[in-house]
Amino acid sequence: MGTGAGSGQGQLFLRSLLFLLLAGPPAPRPAGGQLRYAVPEELEHGAFVANLGEDLGLDVSTLSARRFRIVSRAGARQHLEVNLENGILFVNERIDREEVCEAGGTCLLHLQVLVESPLELYRVEVEVLDINDHAPTFPWQEYVLEVAESAVLGARFPLESAQDPDMGTNSVHTYRLSPNGFFSLEVQTRSDASKFAELVLERTLDREQQRTHRVLLTALDGGVPERSGTAHILVTVLDANDNVPAFDQSSYGVSLPEDAPAGTLVIQLNATDLDEGPNGEIEYSFSGHAPPRVRELFHIEPRSGQVLLKGPLDYERANLHELYVQAKDRGPSAVAVHCRVLVHLLDVNDNAPEVTLTSVSTPVLEDAPPGTVIAVISVLDRDSGDNGHVICEVSPDVPFELRSSFRNYYTLVTTQALDREVVPEYNVSITARDMGSPALLTRSTLTILVSDVNDNAPRFLQPSYSVYVMENNAPGASICSVSALDPDCQQNAYLSYSIADGHIHGMPVGTYVSINSDSGHMYALRSLDYEQIRSFQIHVQAQDAGFPPLSTNVTVHIFVLDQNDNAPVIISPMPRNGSMATELVPRSAGPGYLVGTVSAVDADAGLNSRLSYQLLQATDFTLFSVAPDTGELRTLRSFLEQDATRQRLVVQVRDGGQPALSATVSLLLSVVETMPQTLSDFSEFSLPPEASSSSPLTLYLLVSLGSISFTFLLAILILTAIRCRGERCSRQGDGCSPPLCHCCPGSRPSPEGLKTSNLTVQTPAGTTAATCLDVPGGGPPGYCYKVCLGPESAQSDFMFLKPCSPPRNNEKDPGKQSQLGQHLRVSKQIKQPNMDWLPPSTQRPALKRYQIRHCGNRGSGWKG
Repeated sequence: MGTGAGSGQGQLFLRSLLFLLLAGPPAPRPAGGQLRYAVPEELEHGAFVANLGEDLGLDVSTLSARRFRIVSRAGARQHLEVNLENGILFVNERIDREEVCEAGGTCLLHLQVLVESPLELYRVEVEVLDINDHAPTFPWQEYVLEVAESAVLGARFPLESAQDPDMGTNSVHTYRLSPNGFFSLEVQTRSDASKFAELVLERTLDREQQRTHRVLLTALDGGVPERSGTAHILVTVLDANDNVPAFDQSSYGVSLPEDAPAGTLVIQLNATDLDEGPNGEIEYSFSGHAPPRVRELFHIEPRSGQVLLKGPLDYERANLHELYVQAKDRGPSAVAVHCRVLVHLLDVNDNAPEVTLTSVSTPVLEDAPPGTVIAVISVLDRDSGDNGHVICEVSPDVPFELRSSFRNYYTLVTTQALDREVVPEYNVSITARDMGSPALLTRSTLTILVSDVNDNAPRFLQPSYSVYVMENNAPGASICSVSALDPDCQQNAYLSYSIADGHIHGMPVGTYVSINSDSGHMYALRSLDYEQIRSFQIHVQAQDAGFPPLSTNVTVHIFVLDQNDNAPVIISPMPRNGSMATELVPRSAGPGYLVGTVSAVDADAGLNSRLSYQLLQATDFTLFSVAPDTGELRTLRSFLEQDATRQRLVVQVRDGGQPALSATVSLLLSVVETMPQTLSDFSEFSLPPEASSSSPLTLYLLVSLGSISFTFLLAILILTAIRCRGERCSRQGDGCSPPLCHCCPGSRPSPEGLKTSNLTVQTPAGTTAATCLDVPGGGPPGYCYKVCLGPESAQSDFMFLKPCSPPRNNEKDPGKQSQLGQHLRVSKQIKQPNMDWLPPSTQRPALKRYQIRHCGNRGSGWKG
């Protein structure tokens, strides 16, 4: 049967190699903007096809990094592959052209070559060239041909055709018949260029002389080397059945939709025979060389000639089926006649488009510019015509679109800027729809993740923060917390907090507060004092960890709340001679007589600085009263003879804080018949009431002591006046410039006596300050007192006042001047009074007169 079929795989490889040598190396041939190569079938694994990388103009060294590869549909066999090291296209597995291309004709392998970074797609066609690897074969090794002895010379008897899967010249080329004396062979060509042989009777048969004839039929192909196949034909000479069946026509054509169900009538064949009886009864069947595929799909009713559909049709596999049918009567020496039936299949839209994601670049940066390629998508519809024409689209609510690069190939690109903070991922629905009727569609969902870029600065939860901190707080205590948000993610959203550089009252802000860089909690580094600083602001910065980092600032206003930590400070009356304040009251004073006003200040604020006055102790509670709001000390009734001449009072000043703080002042009031013209100065001593009223010695002692005191005071005033005339006296300021004492003449006695006394003190740091005390009703018009404040006076509880006397020439040490008089002690470090709570209008002149300008303290002279 196959004379050349047993040469083995070695001879097949040699023939393939010989074919390559004769044909030369496969050169790329452009076909519509793509590369085309030719390669013979049956090459071994690893056989060279082409240098694809060089033909595409790619850098061979970057092929591996750019993922140079051939993409194919899932489940498809990978006949060819590329070498990433050199870009050579080679045979991956043996290619059988007859298996790959069943329908015949030009056999092409369509390759899609993909490289990334940037994403590029190339189409390559590889034509599989046929080699003569199949020998012609006959359906049967032996045929029986019955020929009537009455057959006329020249009668033709069609023989079974040999089949060769090869194409072109490698298929069946001719037939040969072994030498004999009765038959010759004629080779005929069909419309499809296939060959078949007819046995021609050359000599009259005589059944009686020779009943059978044996001949050898050889089918030869046109390949190199030539292959052949043989079949034995047994010619049996029959008695005369001199009419053969005849078809209406030699060839029939019919169209059939591919979705026709089994049992569908394809065609009704009709052949006639002029004979009668069994010689005129016709039977139909497929000819011997009908392909197995045809026998699987179609069936012929032997008696009726109906061709019925037996199996499912598939237009995409084969759109044309060729049936060879023979008709033969049932008489002796029946001769078979043949006809051809061409079944054309009509395409039906029975295949939905197939969507394949060839390459996906995800995640995509949110700052990717419009037009960035995200994925390469291929679509395939196995139908033909409009049924195979596919339109691919994406949903309109996403910032992506499809662009067609090749037929049935699309690239998914961005159409606008992305924002991960708005949409972190997209589910892109890709719809592929054909143009058939009804149209079929396929939907595929592609999830695209958007990666973060540091494009958002932190944002605080509030535009500014206001923090209220109670004074005297513990250092290191948490005072507030700031918080910011960053819509970015991961490292770009990690925030750290810091305090911007700055100064608060000349000190770095870092000495006041600190902040936890991770949590944003703020802590006070020192105890705050409301009387020193009431509010300040700092700037807090939140910075993310992105590259480059982004930051934002927020202002934090810190308000210090007052706490009742300062007791009232009594500024009037001022104790004299280190004991208590004294005052003279005329015995003739009636009810409501204003003895004096107790004035005090409180450095706190609000209710903590609201002061109230009360009489805590008194020699006689029925004689004096203190106004709770103003501190005015008045008489309740007229003096009686039995009332003591000395009245001792203790006045308490209390603030409105919780708990309340207070201060007291002791007053010694002397009841006199007539008011003296000099300032009274009573020492702290106790006299029994009966002694002052009954002993004349006491009266004499008092008068003597008063005269001596007046004489001494008068001498001091005269010396002071002489010195003041020799110096320039400044009437512009309230105090005297040290070390000289400037007297302030021009004061006149006032009817109110000490009520209009004015004490104004200026205290430069570290020096001895002098001031003038104008006492209109107490002697010569030039009472001058010097305030002696040492460097430690800022931490002393008291100030010291002494008479202003001319300095001696040999006195160079200012400290020695403190020995000239007796010191008068006043309050330590008097804080600036709080103006949130103003005293009554009756107390404001006294407070103003007591103001100490340089140090910021305030006071008032005793008003009596």
